[in-house]
Amino acid sequence: MPETVLDAVAHLPEWPVRRDWGIGVVGAGFIVRDCHLVAYNDAGFQTLAITSRTESRAREVAEFRGVSRVYPTVEALLDDPEIEIVDVAVPPAEQPAVIRRIVDHPRKVRGILAQKPLAFTSAEAHDLVAACDAAGIALQVNQNMRYDHSVRALKALLDRRVLGDPVLATIELRAIPHWMPWARDGRSLSTFIMSIHHLDTFRYWLGDPQRVLASTRPDPRTTFAHADGINLAILEFANGARASSWDDVWSGPAREGAGADLGVRWRFEGTDGLALGTIGWPAWPRREPSTLTYSTRSDHGKWHKPVWPHAWFPDAFAGTMSGLMRAIEDGSEPDISGRDNLRTIALCEAVLAAASEHRVVPFAEFLS
Repeated sequence: MPETVLDAVAHLPEWPVRRDWGIGVVGAGFIVRDCHLVAYNDAGFQTLAITSRTESRAREVAEFRGVSRVYPTVEALLDDPEIEIVDVAVPPAEQPAVIRRIVDHPRKVRGILAQKPLAFTSAEAHDLVAACDAAGIALQVNQNMRYDHSVRALKALLDRRVLGDPVLATIELRAIPHWMPWARDGRSLSTFIMSIHHLDTFRYWLGDPQRVLASTRPDPRTTFAHADGINLAILEFANGARASSWDDVWSGPAREGAGADLGVRWRFEGTDGLALGTIGWPAWPRREPSTLTYSTRSDHGKWHKPVWPHAWFPDAFAGTMSGLMRAIEDGSEPDISGRDNLRTIALCEAVLAAASEHRVVPFAEFLS
C-alpha cells in the first residue's frame, strides 16, 4: 500500500542547479509586472532586461520591479550577450511573430518561455516548434496551472497511485474574468484562453483522451461577439476514466445585483481514494493559496489536509521558468515543451469542433 502522506515539497517545482540564468522579458503588461517578475525575484532568478512595444511602459515596469536594463526593441535585447532565456509575454496573436524574431536573430538564446496558447491554430504552433528545434532553442510553454500547488500535489498522489485507478476528474469554474482587449479578436474566447488551463491540467493528470464531447454558448454579460463563452467539455480516456470541465464565465447575475457564488473547484475520484481541491485564482490580487483535501480506503476515512503559503498567482510562474532552466541544464525536453503543448492545442481544437459540429470527436483527428 503506498504511503498516503505527501512530503513537505510535493506541491513545489523541482529547481534548477543554477538560478542565475540571464532572463530577458518581452512585454510589460500586468501579468509581467505582478506575476512573472514577482515570482522570478522570489525564486532567486535573474531578470536582466525588458522590452515592450511601448518603451515608456517597459521603463515604468522596470523601475517598479528593479529590472536594470530597458531595450527599445526585441533585437536590441537579443544583442545583449548576458540574455540566455527570453520570456515572451505578449498577446497571443502577436506571440508567433516575436518568437520568429528571436529564432531568426544571429545570436541564439538558449531557451524561450512562451505563453499559452502557443498559437491559435495547430498549424502555426507546429511551425513555431519546428523553428525552435531547427535553431537549437528549447521552447517551454507557460501552462502554469500545472504548477498550481494543489494541481501539482494531486499529481504526486497520482504518480504514487495513492488514489488507485482513476475514475472521474472534474474541474468547475464559476468566475467572471476580465477579458483583455486582445481577446476580442481571436477565433476563440473561452476555449483558447480559459478552458485551455483545465484541458491541459487533465492531460497532466490523465494523459491524452480518446474522445471529446462538448457544448458551448455565448456569455450573456460579454458584449463583444463570441461563440464559446460558457464551455462544457467531457473527455473519455482509454482506461475508462472520464473528465469534465464546466467553465462558467457568466456565473449568474452577480455583477447585476444577485448574490455571488464564485470559485474554482476540482475533484478527483479513484478506486482507492477521493481528492477535493480549490484554486485560489479568483481572489487575485489577494493572495489565496489553493487547497487539497484527500482520503483513502487504507486510512479508513481520515482526511489529509496539507497546507502551504504559496498561491497560483504569482508563485506558479516560477515553476514553468524553472522547468525550462532544468531542461537547458541537462539537455532534455522541457516539461511543458512546445511539442507537448501541440497536444493541448489539438485538444482545444477538438473541443471547438465537438461543440460547433455537435458530434463526438476522436482526439486523434486533430493530431498530425
